[in-house]
Amino acid sequence: MREIIFDTETTGLDSRDDRVIELGGVELVNRFPTGRTFHHYINPQGRAIHEEAQAVHGISAADLAGKPTFAEIAEEWLTFTDGAKLVAHNATFDIGFLNVEFGRLGHPVVDPGRVVDTLALARRKHPMGPNSLDALCRRYGIDNTKRTKHGALLDSELLAEVYIELIGGKQAALILDSATAPAQGENVRHIEIIAAERPRPLLPRLTEAERAAHAAMVATLGEKALWLKANASEKSIAASS
Repeated sequence: MREIIFDTETTGLDSRDDRVIELGGVELVNRFPTGRTFHHYINPQGRAIHEEAQAVHGISAADLAGKPTFAEIAEEWLTFTDGAKLVAHNATFDIGFLNVEFGRLGHPVVDPGRVVDTLALARRKHPMGPNSLDALCRRYGIDNTKRTKHGALLDSELLAEVYIELIGGKQAALILDSATAPAQGENVRHIEIIAAERPRPLLPRLTEAERAAHAAMVATLGEKALWLKANASEKSIAASS
């Protein structure tokens, strides 16, 4: 299964009048990054960049002088994304802009069935939020310290890590050992399961204040509380293992 995690930066918020000025994406195959990426800054052809938008992404009109137009990078993007699912955070925004840009070139709109919105996934999984990209990076222990401004390629790389966590973490790889593969007609297969390790451990979910509050509650239970006996038994087992 092939997926493209992507992001856009724009001159403003109105897809009817504003333009895409940065487009970036990373490729996943079977939920693992392949190392293939797409990235272009794009000349908005005279469309001014709103101050509010520039404050978010830091891209100025001077930065885009001499960059290709959307028409000049469109076919490269279509080739890069051909046949793949398109994954974005608040995908309605990004797809809306791409549809308008491609509409200007006579291309059909993106099939909604190809689109995965990680914001919708996050809201279902974490209904109490927050579910911004930065908040999800903090939740899953993903290093986003380089993200001082929004950037299409960096945000795509961070979102790829977040997306894997949202859908349940890295899946085990099933490898059929050719040396012990079954003969024709046999039903038994030798399968080696290789589980990828997390590059960084998850951050603690409990704060020190929450731990202290729990300890204070436990202190009120009395010496005969079943919880204390169970906790002592668990510690004994852990010490002997």
